[in-house]
Amino acid sequence: MDIQFARHRRLRQSPNMRALVRENHLSTNDFIYPIFVAEGHNIKKEISSMPGIYNLSLDHLEEEMNEVVSLGIKSVLLFGIPLEKDECGKQAYHDHGIVQEATRLIKEKYPETIVIADTCLCEYTSHGHCGVIENGQVLNDPSLELLVQTAVSQAKAGADIIAPSNMMDGFVAAIRTGLDEAGFEHIPIMSYAVKYASAFYGPFRDAADSTPQFGDRKAYQMDPANRMEALREAESDLLEGADFLIVKPGMPYLDIVRDVKNNINLPLVIYNVSGEYSMVKAAAQNGWIDEERIVMEMLVGMKRAGCDLIITYHAKDAARWLRNQ
Repeated sequence: MDIQFARHRRLRQSPNMRALVRENHLSTNDFIYPIFVAEGHNIKKEISSMPGIYNLSLDHLEEEMNEVVSLGIKSVLLFGIPLEKDECGKQAYHDHGIVQEATRLIKEKYPETIVIADTCLCEYTSHGHCGVIENGQVLNDPSLELLVQTAVSQAKAGADIIAPSNMMDGFVAAIRTGLDEAGFEHIPIMSYAVKYASAFYGPFRDAADSTPQFGDRKAYQMDPANRMEALREAESDLLEGADFLIVKPGMPYLDIVRDVKNNINLPLVIYNVSGEYSMVKAAAQNGWIDEERIVMEMLVGMKRAGCDLIITYHAKDAARWLRNQ
Protein backbone atom coordinates (compact mmCIF):
# COMPACT_ATOMS: atom_id res chain seq x y z
CA MET A 1 0.00 0.00 0.00
CA ASP A 2 1.60 3.27 -1.12
CA ILE A 3 0.38 5.84 1.40
CA GLN A 4 2.33 9.06 1.87
CA PHE A 5 2.17 10.78 5.24
CA ALA A 6 4.47 12.51 7.73
CA ARG A 7 6.30 10.45 10.36
CA HIS A 8 6.23 12.86 13.31
CA ARG A 9 6.77 10.04 15.80
CA ARG A 10 10.36 9.62 14.58
CA LEU A 11 11.32 12.52 16.83
CA ARG A 12 9.49 11.16 19.92
CA GLN A 13 10.73 7.60 20.15
CA SER A 14 13.14 7.89 23.11
CA PRO A 15 13.84 10.23 26.03
CA ASN A 16 17.09 11.41 24.47
CA MET A 17 15.46 12.01 21.10
CA ARG A 18 12.69 14.06 22.74
CA ALA A 19 15.29 16.04 24.66
CA LEU A 20 17.26 16.66 21.46
CA VAL A 21 14.36 18.42 19.74
CA ARG A 22 12.77 20.08 22.77
CA GLU A 23 11.91 23.68 21.94
CA ASN A 24 11.55 25.22 25.41
CA HIS A 25 13.58 24.60 28.53
CA LEU A 26 13.32 25.55 32.20
CA SER A 27 16.22 26.45 34.47
CA THR A 28 16.59 28.05 37.86
CA ASN A 29 17.70 31.21 36.02
CA ASP A 30 14.06 31.58 34.94
CA PHE A 31 12.64 31.73 38.46
CA ILE A 32 11.92 34.66 40.75
CA TYR A 33 10.88 33.51 44.22
CA PRO A 34 8.45 35.69 46.21
CA ILE A 35 9.13 36.09 49.94
CA PHE A 36 6.85 37.64 52.56
CA VAL A 37 8.89 39.46 55.20
CA ALA A 38 7.15 40.50 58.41
CA GLU A 39 8.04 43.03 61.06
CA GLY A 40 8.57 41.46 64.45
CA HIS A 41 10.70 38.70 65.94
CA ASN A 42 10.65 34.91 65.75
CA ILE A 43 7.90 34.82 63.11
CA LYS A 44 7.70 31.78 60.87
CA LYS A 45 4.01 31.47 60.17
CA GLU A 46 2.79 29.17 57.43
CA ILE A 47 0.10 30.77 55.30
CA SER A 48 -2.91 28.49 55.69
CA SER A 49 -4.06 28.92 52.08
CA MET A 50 -0.52 28.56 50.65
CA PRO A 51 1.06 25.36 52.02
CA GLY A 52 4.84 25.63 52.20
CA ILE A 53 4.89 29.45 52.05
CA TYR A 54 5.58 31.48 55.19
CA ASN A 55 5.52 34.94 56.66
CA LEU A 56 9.07 35.37 57.93
CA SER A 57 10.64 37.88 60.28
CA LEU A 58 14.20 38.99 59.59
CA ASP A 59 15.66 36.49 62.08
CA HIS A 60 14.23 33.65 59.94
CA LEU A 61 15.01 35.23 56.58
CA GLU A 62 18.62 34.06 56.52
CA GLU A 63 17.52 30.43 56.86
CA GLU A 64 15.13 30.89 53.93
CA MET A 65 17.79 32.60 51.82
CA ASN A 66 20.31 29.83 52.51
CA GLU A 67 17.87 27.38 50.97
CA VAL A 68 17.02 29.65 48.04
CA VAL A 69 20.68 30.23 47.18
CA SER A 70 21.61 26.55 47.62
CA LEU A 71 18.95 25.62 45.06
CA GLY A 72 20.45 27.96 42.49
CA ILE A 73 17.62 30.51 42.51
CA LYS A 74 19.19 33.87 41.76
CA SER A 75 16.30 36.33 42.21
CA VAL A 76 13.78 37.04 44.96
CA LEU A 77 10.78 39.38 45.11
CA LEU A 78 10.11 40.95 48.50
CA PHE A 79 6.69 41.78 49.94
CA GLY A 80 6.43 43.53 53.31
CA ILE A 81 4.04 42.97 56.22
CA PRO A 82 4.31 45.89 58.67
CA LEU A 83 3.23 45.96 62.30
CA GLU A 84 1.42 49.25 61.79
CA LYS A 85 -0.75 50.49 58.95
CA ASP A 86 -2.22 53.92 58.24
CA GLU A 87 -4.20 55.79 55.63
CA CYS A 88 -1.15 56.64 53.51
CA GLY A 89 0.96 53.51 54.01
CA LYS A 90 3.92 55.34 55.54
CA GLN A 91 5.77 52.12 56.34
CA ALA A 92 6.09 51.46 52.60
CA TYR A 93 8.46 54.38 52.17
CA HIS A 94 10.07 54.49 55.62
CA ASP A 95 13.84 54.14 55.30
CA HIS A 96 13.71 51.38 57.92
CA GLY A 97 10.58 49.68 56.63
CA ILE A 98 10.50 45.92 56.56
CA VAL A 99 11.27 45.54 52.84
CA GLN A 100 14.13 48.02 53.16
CA GLU A 101 15.60 46.13 56.12
CA ALA A 102 15.17 42.78 54.41
CA THR A 103 16.89 44.15 51.32
CA ARG A 104 19.86 45.33 53.35
CA LEU A 105 20.18 41.93 55.04
CA ILE A 106 20.06 40.00 51.76
CA LYS A 107 22.49 42.29 49.95
CA GLU A 108 24.93 42.11 52.86
CA LYS A 109 24.90 38.32 53.19
CA TYR A 110 24.02 37.25 49.63
CA PRO A 111 25.34 40.09 47.47
CA GLU A 112 24.97 38.18 44.19
CA THR A 113 21.24 37.60 44.70
CA ILE A 114 19.00 39.92 42.69
CA VAL A 115 16.60 41.64 45.09
CA ILE A 116 13.38 42.87 43.49
CA ALA A 117 11.29 45.18 45.69
CA ASP A 118 7.53 45.17 45.22
CA THR A 119 6.55 48.83 45.11
CA CYS A 120 2.97 49.26 46.24
CA LEU A 121 0.99 50.60 49.18
CA CYS A 122 -1.77 48.02 49.68
CA GLU A 123 0.12 45.95 52.29
CA TYR A 124 0.76 49.13 54.28
CA THR A 125 -2.55 51.02 54.10
CA SER A 126 -5.29 50.56 56.68
CA HIS A 127 -7.88 50.49 53.89
CA GLY A 128 -6.02 47.93 51.75
CA HIS A 129 -6.04 49.95 48.53
CA CYS A 130 -2.98 50.76 46.42
CA GLY A 131 -3.11 54.54 46.82
CA VAL A 132 -4.44 57.63 48.54
CA ILE A 133 -8.17 57.61 49.32
CA GLU A 134 -10.49 60.62 49.16
CA ASN A 135 -14.29 60.35 49.32
CA GLY A 136 -14.07 56.63 48.73
CA GLN A 137 -11.98 56.99 45.56
CA VAL A 138 -8.35 56.04 44.90
CA LEU A 139 -6.61 59.21 43.72
CA ASN A 140 -4.13 58.65 40.93
CA ASP A 141 -1.66 61.53 41.02
CA PRO A 142 -1.28 61.94 44.80
CA SER A 143 -0.65 58.18 44.95
CA LEU A 144 2.22 58.56 42.47
CA GLU A 145 4.07 60.83 44.88
CA LEU A 146 4.03 58.16 47.60
CA LEU A 147 5.04 55.44 45.16
CA VAL A 148 8.06 57.49 44.08
CA GLN A 149 9.08 57.90 47.71
CA THR A 150 8.73 54.14 48.20
CA ALA A 151 10.81 53.32 45.13
CA VAL A 152 13.61 55.71 46.08
CA SER A 153 13.67 54.35 49.63
CA GLN A 154 13.94 50.80 48.32
CA ALA A 155 16.73 51.75 45.94
CA LYS A 156 18.62 53.44 48.78
CA ALA A 157 18.35 50.19 50.74
CA GLY A 158 20.05 48.32 47.90
CA ALA A 159 17.23 46.88 45.79
CA ASP A 160 18.50 45.79 42.39
CA ILE A 161 15.13 46.17 40.65
CA ILE A 162 12.02 48.20 41.48
CA ALA A 163 8.75 46.41 40.70
CA PRO A 164 5.74 48.75 40.93
CA SER A 165 2.47 46.80 41.13
CA ASN A 166 -0.11 49.50 41.85
CA MET A 167 -1.61 50.08 38.37
CA MET A 168 -1.88 53.84 38.74
CA ASP A 169 -1.69 55.68 35.42
CA GLY A 170 1.80 57.08 34.85
CA PHE A 171 3.45 55.08 37.63
CA VAL A 172 6.42 54.03 35.51
CA ALA A 173 7.10 57.59 34.29
CA ALA A 174 6.84 58.99 37.82
CA ILE A 175 9.09 56.33 39.36
CA ARG A 176 11.64 56.55 36.53
CA THR A 177 11.87 60.31 37.02
CA GLY A 178 12.11 59.95 40.79
CA LEU A 179 14.83 57.33 40.64
CA ASP A 180 16.84 59.32 38.11
CA GLU A 181 16.62 62.53 40.13
CA ALA A 182 17.76 60.64 43.25
CA GLY A 183 20.83 59.28 41.44
CA PHE A 184 19.45 55.80 40.72
CA GLU A 185 19.30 56.00 36.96
CA HIS A 186 21.03 52.58 36.85
CA ILE A 187 18.17 50.82 38.69
CA PRO A 188 15.75 49.06 36.30
CA ILE A 189 11.97 49.01 36.64
CA MET A 190 10.10 45.72 36.37
CA SER A 191 6.60 47.01 35.75
CA TYR A 192 3.41 45.15 36.56
CA ALA A 193 2.28 46.47 33.22
CA VAL A 194 -0.66 44.11 32.68
CA LYS A 195 -2.36 43.31 35.97
CA TYR A 196 -5.90 42.02 35.91
CA ALA A 197 -8.53 42.40 38.64
CA SER A 198 -8.39 38.69 39.30
CA ALA A 199 -9.97 36.27 41.77
CA PHE A 200 -6.68 34.34 41.70
CA TYR A 201 -5.10 36.75 44.23
CA GLY A 202 -7.11 35.53 47.22
CA PRO A 203 -4.38 33.55 49.05
CA PHE A 204 -1.89 36.41 48.57
CA ARG A 205 -4.26 38.73 50.38
CA ASP A 206 -4.32 36.26 53.27
CA ALA A 207 -0.53 36.27 53.29
CA ALA A 208 -0.10 40.04 53.09
CA ASP A 209 -3.26 41.05 54.97
CA SER A 210 -4.08 43.36 52.07
CA THR A 211 -7.76 42.72 51.33
CA PRO A 212 -9.49 46.04 50.56
CA GLN A 213 -11.62 47.19 53.47
CA PHE A 214 -14.22 48.58 51.07
CA GLY A 215 -15.00 48.15 47.40
CA ASP A 216 -12.53 46.43 45.11
CA ARG A 217 -9.65 47.24 42.76
CA LYS A 218 -11.54 47.07 39.49
CA ALA A 219 -11.22 50.82 38.92
CA TYR A 220 -7.45 50.49 38.51
CA GLN A 221 -6.73 46.84 37.74
CA MET A 222 -7.79 45.47 34.36
CA ASP A 223 -11.01 43.76 33.33
CA PRO A 224 -10.29 40.04 32.68
CA ALA A 225 -12.46 40.23 29.54
CA ASN A 226 -10.10 42.69 27.81
CA ARG A 227 -7.26 41.81 25.48
CA MET A 228 -6.35 44.91 23.46
CA GLU A 229 -6.24 46.99 26.64
CA ALA A 230 -3.27 44.89 27.71
CA LEU A 231 -1.28 46.07 24.73
CA ARG A 232 -2.16 49.70 25.46
CA GLU A 233 -0.96 49.30 29.04
CA ALA A 234 2.24 47.55 28.00
CA GLU A 235 3.02 50.10 25.28
CA SER A 236 2.54 52.96 27.76
CA ASP A 237 4.99 51.42 30.20
CA LEU A 238 7.51 50.84 27.41
CA LEU A 239 7.34 54.52 26.46
CA GLU A 240 7.55 55.61 30.09
CA GLY A 241 10.83 53.76 30.64
CA ALA A 242 10.07 50.25 31.91
CA ASP A 243 12.90 47.70 31.58
CA PHE A 244 10.80 44.56 32.15
CA LEU A 245 7.07 43.96 31.77
CA ILE A 246 4.96 41.66 33.96
CA VAL A 247 1.70 39.93 33.02
CA LYS A 248 -0.33 38.91 36.07
CA PRO A 249 -1.90 36.35 36.69
CA GLY A 250 -0.28 33.56 34.73
CA MET A 251 -2.13 30.51 33.43
CA PRO A 252 -5.47 32.15 32.54
CA TYR A 253 -3.65 34.89 30.59
CA LEU A 254 -1.17 33.03 28.38
CA ASP A 255 -2.80 34.56 25.31
CA ILE A 256 -1.91 37.98 26.72
CA VAL A 257 1.68 36.85 27.32
CA ARG A 258 1.98 35.88 23.67
CA ASP A 259 0.37 39.14 22.49
CA VAL A 260 2.81 41.23 24.54
CA LYS A 261 5.78 39.12 23.46
CA ASN A 262 4.86 39.51 19.81
CA ASN A 263 4.52 43.28 20.05
CA ILE A 264 7.07 44.57 22.57
CA ASN A 265 10.78 43.84 22.68
CA LEU A 266 11.43 43.88 26.43
CA PRO A 267 12.12 41.00 28.83
CA LEU A 268 8.71 39.58 29.70
CA VAL A 269 7.80 38.22 33.13
CA ILE A 270 4.76 36.15 34.08
CA TYR A 271 3.45 36.02 37.65
CA ASN A 272 2.24 32.51 38.53
CA VAL A 273 0.06 33.86 41.33
CA SER A 274 -1.05 32.57 44.71
CA GLY A 275 -4.40 31.16 43.63
CA GLU A 276 -2.76 29.12 40.89
CA TYR A 277 -0.24 27.79 43.41
CA SER A 278 -2.85 26.98 46.04
CA MET A 279 -5.11 25.06 43.66
CA VAL A 280 -2.19 22.82 42.63
CA LYS A 281 -1.16 22.28 46.25
CA ALA A 282 -4.69 21.42 47.35
CA ALA A 283 -5.18 18.93 44.52
CA ALA A 284 -1.78 17.36 45.18
CA GLN A 285 -2.45 17.01 48.91
CA ASN A 286 -5.66 15.18 48.06
CA GLY A 287 -3.80 12.82 45.75
CA TRP A 288 -5.72 13.97 42.70
CA ILE A 289 -2.71 15.02 40.60
CA ASP A 290 1.00 14.36 40.20
CA GLU A 291 2.31 17.67 41.60
CA GLU A 292 5.73 17.55 39.96
CA ARG A 293 4.39 16.79 36.49
CA ILE A 294 1.60 19.36 36.77
CA VAL A 295 3.90 22.15 37.98
CA MET A 296 6.61 21.52 35.43
CA GLU A 297 4.04 21.36 32.62
CA MET A 298 2.54 24.67 33.79
CA LEU A 299 5.91 26.38 33.99
CA VAL A 300 7.15 25.18 30.61
CA GLY A 301 3.80 26.23 29.16
CA MET A 302 4.48 29.74 30.41
CA LYS A 303 7.87 29.72 28.70
CA ARG A 304 6.29 28.40 25.51
CA ALA A 305 3.74 31.22 25.61
CA GLY A 306 6.62 33.70 25.46
CA CYS A 307 7.73 34.71 28.94
CA ASP A 308 11.40 35.05 29.77
CA LEU A 309 11.07 34.90 33.56
CA ILE A 310 8.55 33.37 35.96
CA ILE A 311 7.61 34.71 39.37
CA THR A 312 6.41 31.57 41.14
CA TYR A 313 5.87 30.17 44.62
CA HIS A 314 6.77 26.79 43.11
CA ALA A 315 10.36 27.97 42.51
CA LYS A 316 12.04 25.96 45.27
CA ASP A 317 10.20 22.75 44.43
CA ALA A 318 10.82 23.23 40.71
CA ALA A 319 14.53 23.81 41.33
CA ARG A 320 14.74 20.51 43.23
CA TRP A 321 12.91 18.65 40.47
CA LEU A 322 15.18 20.13 37.81
CA ARG A 323 18.20 18.80 39.69
CA ASN A 324 16.78 15.30 39.60
CA GLN A 325 15.95 15.26 35.89
